[in-house]
Amino acid sequence: MPPTKTTKRRRPRRFSVRGSVIHGRGVFALQPIRKGARVVEYTGERMSHRQADRRYASEREWSPHTMLFVVDRKTVIDATRRGNSARWINHSCNPNCEALDDEGRIYIEAVRNIHPGEELTYDYNLRLDDPHTPAAKREHACCCGAQGCRGTLLGKKR
Repeated sequence: MPPTKTTKRRRPRRFSVRGSVIHGRGVFALQPIRKGARVVEYTGERMSHRQADRRYASEREWSPHTMLFVVDRKTVIDATRRGNSARWINHSCNPNCEALDDEGRIYIEAVRNIHPGEELTYDYNLRLDDPHTPAAKREHACCCGAQGCRGTLLGKKR
């Protein structure tokens, strides 16, 4: 049936959120996704680093897990507030997606063709202000299971 003023043509869903063997929930392709396709924008409340630090200071004492995405020196996205499914995309040391900054908006884009049923992942490549000590790497342990896994969510220090 063609769309009318009262009906909209709905685009088929490209992914869904469900349990993941990597960690908690994950995002899985429901249909093929082409290399180079923008899959989803990482959305949520935008705030300063200082606001994010204040909001999550007590939580960081017991868990390194957050849904914060650093956009730049001034802005952090908190996906726990007004966020979308992108917050459930897990890390992998051999990812099929990457996070791209397009004028301050963060998009998750496929770096290779993705098949239905595959979990969407990107390399979190976290950087701490503190040294990336063996203890810090253990606190940010990677569970991706990819061949060549580096064992941590932390990336190389700049």
